[in-house]
Amino acid sequence: MLFHSLYPKKLDVGCDEAGRGCMSGPVFAAAVILPKNFKNEWLNDSKKLTLSKRIELRKIIEENALSYAVAKCEVEEIDKINILNASILSMQKAINLMIEKGIIPDHISVDGNRFKSHQNIPHTTVIKGDGKYMNIAAASILAKTYRDDWMTKLHEEFPQYFWNENKGYGTKKHVEAMIKYGRTIHHRKSFVLKSQMHLF
Repeated sequence: MLFHSLYPKKLDVGCDEAGRGCMSGPVFAAAVILPKNFKNEWLNDSKKLTLSKRIELRKIIEENALSYAVAKCEVEEIDKINILNASILSMQKAINLMIEKGIIPDHISVDGNRFKSHQNIPHTTVIKGDGKYMNIAAASILAKTYRDDWMTKLHEEFPQYFWNENKGYGTKKHVEAMIKYGRTIHHRKSFVLKSQMHLF
């Protein structure tokens, strides 16, 4: 079982994003503060969980979290400020939503190695934090499931790109569809796989 959080005696908010490496769609982020007595043996990095387990855990997180919030940066923002800055901004947006609800974290724990000071709240970046701390893992699950739901809805409008399957990542079918049908308003103009640069 993962550790509760980096600072379990504080209001330590775990943050993570989903969709950073995609060719289309927004980048989503979540912020989660878990109760001090929270335990769950299944909670882990969302990428290591099955779809059914992510859905099950999302419900548990939403029902039990002391506070949580989910936010996103649209494709236009990603193209304007780049995907790294958009990922950080989406996490900051999620924290802002939490603060608007009346919960001000004592500390921010972020998955990865990059973040920017926000709201004068101390922060720590944790490489592979979603596989170490439950609050970060919970954020990874919310970010991924919310984004997957979003891409599945977009698939109904643009079924030729198979976003219900690839969720916007650069799979062979996705790239082939981009070559055949071109880009949509949901494709990131600033993101093209290096191996496909000559095709666009």
